[in-house]
Amino acid sequence: MRPELELFESDIGDEPISAVREWWIAAREIDPSPEGSSAMAVASVGANGSPSNRIVLLRALDERGFVFYTNYEGRKGSELVPGNRAALVIHWAELGCQVRAEGVVEHVAADESDAYFATRPRGHQIGAWVSPQSSVIDDRAFLVNRLAEMEMRFEGAEEIPRPEYWGGIRLIPEVIELWGNRSDRLHDRLRFTADGGGWVRERLAP
Repeated sequence: MRPELELFESDIGDEPISAVREWWIAAREIDPSPEGSSAMAVASVGANGSPSNRIVLLRALDERGFVFYTNYEGRKGSELVPGNRAALVIHWAELGCQVRAEGVVEHVAADESDAYFATRPRGHQIGAWVSPQSSVIDDRAFLVNRLAEMEMRFEGAEEIPRPEYWGGIRLIPEVIELWGNRSDRLHDRLRFTADGGGWVRERLAP
């Protein structure tokens, strides 16, 4: 049986970010692996109106929004250019809750991306230089050869620089919906809509 999570306005308060952060912390205590506690689905739309969706890892969350990191030149990056709209979903089944957010995206500041890139394992840093994300390649040997080239290029380097085409994307939420599981199927849904620097809170029928 899935756990229940009762959502009361008096507990959540007038803004949703604090609750989301608390849930994220609780999820990481249950499963500290990023894939288990930080996975979120991010949806975007291409120039032709075709939607696409993918799982990414939530890396930062504050009052400015939800942050993940990626190659700016892949399909994801080309659809999530600053000013475009996106939506995301995070489902923490072990807590019985879900978060939905909609809004516009922006690139994270270069110094923030640099700081995060510096925390990544060396192999992951080199990998960011290897793959022309979403491009058609002949075979896996292409990647193996590129990896060998990049390992040789950075051999002996104390620090590996962040590629300019790799960095953070922040979804600036305009709408956030918090969902809590109820065993009677009358689930709790609280929607927060950004309004003049604050939030308007509404309860939705399940």
